Amino acid sequence: MSGGAKTPAYWFAGTAPAGARALSAVYAAALRLRMRLFRIGLLRRLGVAKPVIVVGNLIAGGSGKTPLTIAVVERLQAAGLTPGVATRGYGRDDAASARWVERDTDPALGGDEPVLIARRTQARVRADRDRVAAARALIDAGCDVVVCDDGLQHYRLRRDVEIEMIDGRRRYGNGRLLPAGPLREPAERGARCDFRVLNLGSDEAAEAGFGEWPMRLAADQALPLLGHRPLPLASFAGQRVHAVAGIGDPERFFATLRGAGIAIVPHAFPDHHRYTAQDLRFGNDQPILMTEKDAVKCQAFAHDRCFSVPIRAELPEAFWVALLDRLAAPRPQI
Repeated sequence: MSGGAKTPAYWFAGTAPAGARALSAVYAAALRLRMRLFRIGLLRRLGVAKPVIVVGNLIAGGSGKTPLTIAVVERLQAAGLTPGVATRGYGRDDAASARWVERDTDPALGGDEPVLIARRTQARVRADRDRVAAARALIDAGCDVVVCDDGLQHYRLRRDVEIEMIDGRRRYGNGRLLPAGPLREPAERGARCDFRVLNLGSDEAAEAGFGEWPMRLAADQALPLLGHRPLPLASFAGQRVHAVAGIGDPERFFATLRGAGIAIVPHAFPDHHRYTAQDLRFGNDQPILMTEKDAVKCQAFAHDRCFSVPIRAELPEAFWVALLDRLAAPRPQI
């Protein structure tokens, strides 16, 4: 299922229709065949000259991969490395063509998430359906480590480190494979990943389980889309605002704003939604707070009441030590 499609309610509650369960059995058989073809060499895995880190998930839809990818890139940069990001760039026009994505690239051409990553990190970002070609282009451009935003299931590109991103609220849903459930691969696939990161959002009371690294999302600023001075997010506490989110799990963003004491009127759009000026006309002058991914697509028609709320992924320092140690002495590629 594409990132822009509506998530079926039965993925996370209720019973899947019989037809969907039958298709899941076909999907499972196709997965087993594909993995067998990789094991016997009929489908080839290709390596590149520099280490590859894959940040991905097992479920379709949002789980927090992009904030984690940004955090990984920023930590690698702080360690003196030159990471580049390989991404498919879901939803972009002319998706069959490879493209360098810059901070000022039109999101319709580069994809909303790649543009956001380029803006936040200043790293080289390559959008290409062929992950091997993207990785090689990044290395040729001077990158000494490749970070794949998504791509856990793209086995053609060998990788040195796999990070599974888990949605702390929804986890694996009903535990079924597509289309009867949200799983792209069986849940036990996560045990083969080097790191399993649990996205707890802004819930300070939630805890990660055994073998899971907790990731919390912090937000403390609101950035005017027209480029004026940032405001503390706390300055909106007690106010009524419009909250706009076109991401995989809009409720997570809404909960972050509610946690800051903001009274929101929620407006959930499909993931990767193509915004128009009409989408932001709500009939009053209340402020509009939106995710960064939405903001990159609304810049052209924003007004002075539009604000982006940057999200910062926070993980234990021990996670970063373990990741850099693994990268310094990579195991045989998987």
